Amino acid sequence: MSKVTPAVITRVEELRSLIEDHNHQYYVLDDPRIPDSEYDRLFRELQGLEADYPELATADSPTRRVGSRTDTSFAEVVHRIPMLSLDNAFSEEEYRDFDRRVRARLGTEDDVEYVCEPKLDGLAVSLTYENGVLITAATRGDGYAGEDITDNIRTIPSVPLKLRGGSFPDLVEVRGEVYMPKVGFEALNRQLADRGEKTFVNPRNAAAGSLRQKKSTVTAKRPLELCAYSVAVTDERYLPETHWDGLQQVKRWGFRVNPEMSRLKGVERCLEAYHQLLEKRDALPYEIDGIVFKVDSLALQETLGFVSRAPRWAIAFKFPAQEELTVIEDVEFQVGRTGAVTPVARLKPVFVGGVTVSNATLHNMDEIRRLDVHIGDTVFIRRAGDVIPQVVKVVPEKRPEGAEMVELPSHCPVCDSDVIQIEGEAVARCSGGLYCPAQRKEAIRHYASRKALDIEGLGDKWIDILISSERVKTVADLYHLRKSDLVSLERMGEKSAGNLIAAIDRSRNPVLWRFLYALGIREVGEATAKALASHFGSLEAIAAASEESLQEVQDVGPIVAGHIHSFFDQAHNQETLAALKEAGVKWQEESVAVGDKPLQGQTWVLTGTLSELTRDQAKERLENLGAKVAGSVSKKTTTVVAGEAAGSKLAKAERLGVPVLDEQGLLELLKEHRISI
Repeated sequence: MSKVTPAVITRVEELRSLIEDHNHQYYVLDDPRIPDSEYDRLFRELQGLEADYPELATADSPTRRVGSRTDTSFAEVVHRIPMLSLDNAFSEEEYRDFDRRVRARLGTEDDVEYVCEPKLDGLAVSLTYENGVLITAATRGDGYAGEDITDNIRTIPSVPLKLRGGSFPDLVEVRGEVYMPKVGFEALNRQLADRGEKTFVNPRNAAAGSLRQKKSTVTAKRPLELCAYSVAVTDERYLPETHWDGLQQVKRWGFRVNPEMSRLKGVERCLEAYHQLLEKRDALPYEIDGIVFKVDSLALQETLGFVSRAPRWAIAFKFPAQEELTVIEDVEFQVGRTGAVTPVARLKPVFVGGVTVSNATLHNMDEIRRLDVHIGDTVFIRRAGDVIPQVVKVVPEKRPEGAEMVELPSHCPVCDSDVIQIEGEAVARCSGGLYCPAQRKEAIRHYASRKALDIEGLGDKWIDILISSERVKTVADLYHLRKSDLVSLERMGEKSAGNLIAAIDRSRNPVLWRFLYALGIREVGEATAKALASHFGSLEAIAAASEESLQEVQDVGPIVAGHIHSFFDQAHNQETLAALKEAGVKWQEESVAVGDKPLQGQTWVLTGTLSELTRDQAKERLENLGAKVAGSVSKKTTTVVAGEAAGSKLAKAERLGVPVLDEQGLLELLKEHRISI
C-alpha cells in the first residue's frame, strides 16, 4: 500500500471541494461551470485516490453520494429505496472488466443476459402511485431524499396521471428520466434569447431547470417528456422475474419506454449494440450520452447487490463527450458568400465529439454580447455530430485580468469595404457585394440566374471553374471572355463555349429592374427592383437618392433603404458598375413612362400553359403595365389569363364571375399598349 503524502492529502481535499462546488452549481443553481466530461474526470481521479489510499476515504466524500442534497423551497421526499447512481465505463476494456466482475461474482463462465438502454441525458425522477393514481413525484436529489415536484410532473403529457389496464398493485413506484427533445430545446433557447433572458447550455440543463420551476404554469410551457426505466417498489405478486419484463409491464400501465432498448446475451453483442447506438446518436430526436447495461435477471441483481453508491449489476458505457472546456485564444471574422461577417473563435485545441476542435462559431455580435465573450475566456464548447462546434457558455470566474473585449471590425477583412450592421438585424455584412472576393461566387451566380440576367448555361459548376482558373473575378469580367478562353477548360467543348459566350452577349442590354435585381443588393427582390425602377427611371437616380428619398418608394422601409444606400456608397461597387459599362453592358430605362400605367391598381392571375410566352414573361409584361400579378383568385381579382390545361383557378374565376382572357386576348392587350412580346 502506498504511503500517504501531504501532496496526496491536499489533492484529495481539493478534489472533494471542487466536486461539492460543482454539485451545488449543477443541482442547486442549475448553472454548471464545467461540462460532464470534466466532472467525470475529477470524480474518477478522487475515486482512484481513495482506492489507492483507503485511509483517506470518509463518509462525507462526494464518492459516497449520488449528487448534492438540494437546498431549495421544494419539500423533501425520502425515497423508499435509494435512487443510486451508476458506475461509468469509458472504453471497451472497462466494459469487459465490468462483465468479468459480474460473471466472477455469479461464479459462472456463461454469457450473462443484459438489457441495453440508451442513457437519456435528462433528470432522474421517481413517481409513486396509490391505487393507480399519481400522488407524489420527486427528483433523485442525493439518492436518499429528493425534492417534491409533483405539480410540475403533472404538466408533462407523457406522464400518466392514472395507470392504465386495471391490473396493478395498491402501491407502485416507477422511475424514469425527464428530458427535453432537441427541437423543443432549440425553440426554447430561441424564445429566451429573443426576450434577452439566460439560455440553457444543453437539453439536460434545460430539463432540470424546467422541472424545478416554482410555478408549474412555467413548467407546463416547456417541451418535456418522460421515459420510464424501472419499477422500484411494488407488491411482490406483481413483481416480474426480469428487468425486461418489468419494462413491458410499465409500458402496459401507460408509460413510454425507449424503443431503442434491446435484450442481449454476452459482452460481444452488447458492444455491438453500443457501436450501433453511437452511429444513430445524432439522428435521434433527443440527447443521449451513452448506453446503460443492466443484468436482466432480478434474482441475479439481488445476488450481485450494491456498493456504497451504485449497483454492481449495471454500468453506463459513456459516449465521447460532446461538451468540453477550453480557452478562446483569439476571435477572427470570416466573410460568407452572402457577405455575412461571422466571428469565429480560435481555440486552444480540445478533443470533443470524437474530433480535435480548434475553431468554433460565435454566430454574430449579438451572441458575443449575450455570452459576454472576451479573448482569453475559458468556455464550454459543444459539438454534436456534424454540427459546427459552438461556444455555448463562458466561465467568468476564470477570465484573466485585462481580457480584451471582442469588437466588430469597421471594414471587411477580405476587401476593405465598410461592414454594415443595420439596426434591428443581428448579422453584420460586408457592403462590397459586387467586388468582395468572398462573395464572388454568390454574386456571379445571382447575376446570371434566370430571374436576373438569365445567362443560360452559366451554372455553379462553370462559375467555380471560371473563378478557380482566375478568368473571372467580378461580373464585369464575364463580358471579356472569349471562346478561346473557354475551350481550353476541362469538359468545355467548342459548342458549349460558343453557347455560353452567346448567352453572355444576350445579357448586355437588360431592362433596368432586372439589372438592379441582378446586382444582389440585400433585401432587393424582384418586386422592390421593379418599384425602384418605376419610381426613379434610371440607375443613376437610384444611386444618387438619399435614404429618405428611397423610402418614398412603395414597400421600401428604413432597413431596405439603408442596404441600397450602403451598396451604392461603396467605391468598389461603383468601380464594378463602371467596368460593366466599359464592357458594353447598357441597362435600359423603363419602357413605360412613369405614371403611364393603364393597369395600375388591377390584380391579374395567370393559370395554365402559355405557348407564345412563359409565365414569367407574361407576368413581367403585365407588371410593366402596372398590374399586380397574384397567385390565387379572389373577389378582388380583375382578370384571369387562362392558358391550356387551366384548372382550379379558372373554375374559381368562373364561379366568382371574374373576367377571363385566353392567351390570344393577352397578346392583343400587350400589342395595344405597345409592349413587345
